[in-house]
Amino acid sequence: MNGPRTRVLVELAQGAGEAGVREVLSALRRALEESGLAEQVEIVQTPALSGSDRGVAVAVYPEGVHYRVTPQDVPRLVEEHLKGGRPVEELRASPPEEPGPSLRLGRQVRVVLGNCGLINPEEIDDYLAAGGYQALERALAELSPQEVVEEVKRAKLRGRGGAGFPAGIKWEAVLRAPGPEKYVVCNADEGEPGTFKDRLILEGDPHKLIEGLVLAGYATGARRGFIYVRGEYTLSIARLERAISQARQYGLLGDDILGSGFSFQLEVLPGAGAYVCGEETSLLESAEGKRGWPRIRPPFPASRGLWEKPTVVNNVETLANVPEIILRGADWFLSLGTEGCPGTKVLPILGQVKFPGVVEVEMGIPLRTVIYELGGGLLPGRQLKGVLVGGAAGAFLSPQELDVRLDFDSLREIGATLGSGAVLVLDDTTCLVDVLASVLSFFHHESCGQCTPCRAGTDVLVRLVEQVRRGEGDERTLKLMLETAEVMNLASLCPLGQSVALPVTSALSRFRAEFEAHLAGAPCPRCQEGGR
Repeated sequence: MNGPRTRVLVELAQGAGEAGVREVLSALRRALEESGLAEQVEIVQTPALSGSDRGVAVAVYPEGVHYRVTPQDVPRLVEEHLKGGRPVEELRASPPEEPGPSLRLGRQVRVVLGNCGLINPEEIDDYLAAGGYQALERALAELSPQEVVEEVKRAKLRGRGGAGFPAGIKWEAVLRAPGPEKYVVCNADEGEPGTFKDRLILEGDPHKLIEGLVLAGYATGARRGFIYVRGEYTLSIARLERAISQARQYGLLGDDILGSGFSFQLEVLPGAGAYVCGEETSLLESAEGKRGWPRIRPPFPASRGLWEKPTVVNNVETLANVPEIILRGADWFLSLGTEGCPGTKVLPILGQVKFPGVVEVEMGIPLRTVIYELGGGLLPGRQLKGVLVGGAAGAFLSPQELDVRLDFDSLREIGATLGSGAVLVLDDTTCLVDVLASVLSFFHHESCGQCTPCRAGTDVLVRLVEQVRRGEGDERTLKLMLETAEVMNLASLCPLGQSVALPVTSALSRFRAEFEAHLAGAPCPRCQEGGR
């Protein structure tokens, strides 16, 4: 036999030990050996794309059957499906996914996650078989750099890293910038608490990111690129390095790509764990080997970026959209999402819901749909208290705002932000004061200390919110919190200090009664236990 006839994909969840992934893998390998199928079945670990209250996600291909299994279920799965060819209906995932080439999986529309869980991310041949690098081939053979930029601009692709700035405008600025030396940098320093969408792309489909980077280099005239990855993402780094090596061997990276005369080199730069390096100018400083401190802007990276040269800095999810736009066309991309925010968005759903995990949906989907359909709703007997949308730097929303649409413009209208896309669902057992204290403690810890408003402001906010948690202080304490947050927003050097204002103001405006109850001495079990 030339190779395995069956592939079993097993989710590789963060905190795999707690999820039972290691036990399932061990049981699977043991059962395959005992049944004589070890040489016929290939096991591939892929990122987890959905959550459940039971078992580990497993998919069997080529049949495309998705399961949720515990270690005890594995022998039956091997005996009945892998050996006997009969799917085990009782173990099928619920709700089932529809395998195949369609981008639509129920409410989901998978563009950047389309290959995740369906291909072996460590094999370039799998990516090629799924249509990979066809966009690059088309661009190099048929399109000029300016035409690639125009297609991205026409698609209205907005940055998926949080700010939502149009990617095509960045690219055009670098393309028009004088000088032969330019760079493309991928921001993969995903440090926002509760956010792990980029990790799924890095681990589940690294070649799509690489293809997007090469396209960005071709479009802007850059001949060298870097992927700045969060240092803790060890598997992401390993798979990127392997994918880069494979792309070079296939002539898709390096000199004279596909005989086009265009050359592009790519390198992975592991970060050192500083949250502030997710800010693009801090990232550039760190990439140059300096301390990761924010730069004063202007000038912006498009004119003076890495080593003072014109530089495009894009997020992982942003770049992963580019191959599909170039291959399918801007009109196709514009058919998804909203008029002002086309395309899809990858959303981590976490907190007190039945099915935590990650989904990819069209821009503009209602928050209610994300929580109650894709997330399965709250746990039995629980009531919704609020939702933190956009990650730690996002806004707290009330249950009365669930019909807001999740896109940059709709959220801005109610004083919120899409940010990283994380949706943290909080039920009636949650203390909002405690959650805000956790958020402020994080920003205090991660402040680089370069500018006084952030360095001193985060310290003041942590002390004030701790007073509230202990039932000390009065209305002046809350007023001072708002004033401090506003000063930080106006005077901080970079978005780390500026973004603290949103969680503070949204929590105090929408849930002020809870803060006042603490000040009045109302008992709070969470805070009495020490909360976090």
